[in-house]
Amino acid sequence: MTLHFGRAAATTLAVGVAAGVAAFAWGTLVERQLFTLRRVSAPVLASGSKPIRVLHLSDLHLAPWQAGKQEWVRSLAALKPDLIVDTGDNLGHIDAYRALEHTLEPLRGIPGVFVNGSNDYWAPGFKNPLKYFLGPSKTNTAPVALDLEREHAIFAALGWKDLNNAAAAIDINGTHIEFFGVDDPHRRYDKLESVSGALDSLRETEAENAPDEEALEDRNTLVIGVAHAPYQRVLNAFLVHGAEVMFAGHTHGGQVCVPGFGALVTNCDIPRKQVKGLSTWSRGRRSAFLNVSAGLGTSIYAPVRFACLPEATLLTLTAKP
Repeated sequence: MTLHFGRAAATTLAVGVAAGVAAFAWGTLVERQLFTLRRVSAPVLASGSKPIRVLHLSDLHLAPWQAGKQEWVRSLAALKPDLIVDTGDNLGHIDAYRALEHTLEPLRGIPGVFVNGSNDYWAPGFKNPLKYFLGPSKTNTAPVALDLEREHAIFAALGWKDLNNAAAAIDINGTHIEFFGVDDPHRRYDKLESVSGALDSLRETEAENAPDEEALEDRNTLVIGVAHAPYQRVLNAFLVHGAEVMFAGHTHGGQVCVPGFGALVTNCDIPRKQVKGLSTWSRGRRSAFLNVSAGLGTSIYAPVRFACLPEATLLTLTAKP
């Protein structure tokens, strides 16, 4: 009896180890390369408005040798989006600027907006993955600074607008879109108190340049908030400032998920059920559509995804019924 039990236990252990090795191999060698496009829609525009196709990119964590990822992102230009929203963490290596420029070049001329993530400021460093279960990740003791100005110059050349603690406006397909955003909330670089002033300044400038008040009142306007990390304090503040659609990234969708259960961690305080995809964020009587991207990359020090495909999102904004 003891001998049979020992053999059964050994067999079970061997099967478990083999399954673990297979899962790790799948996550590191296969799944993190299975780039996918999530297609969703949100009825948020004024009645009769033309649809607006928004390509949401996030968390590329780009390294120079990642040719497959670069070419896949370049191919997204064939979707002919009307707007690009980039929610940060574009760089995954200290020498990825030329790779980033090459990756985004086909999107040149398409209106776009962007905010920073921590890996636009700082190069990635090794972190104990078990610490993610203790709460949002902490700052490295001696991070290596990245060239933020060089990255922003790439975005400026594409024609994208900087929303880091700022506001901007773009007219697309007959809809006037007011954008506001914050710098990386994960590093506490966000200045929520500056959003009101940025929006007021934007609206005052538009009023001064408008031919008449009636033109301002009659136009269809949509308000969009953009942040890298979807902390609840940020999302709630966005609602207060009138956001009808919100974009974020940072979570990697949990990166390592359990089928049937979902993400184990979120790396912020957003509920696990909203760690990726399109949902509704509500507080009191206010609500808005929230799209959290699972992102396209991982840290080069944690190159694994499981049950959480790397993704970009094509969010089509449509007229309300």
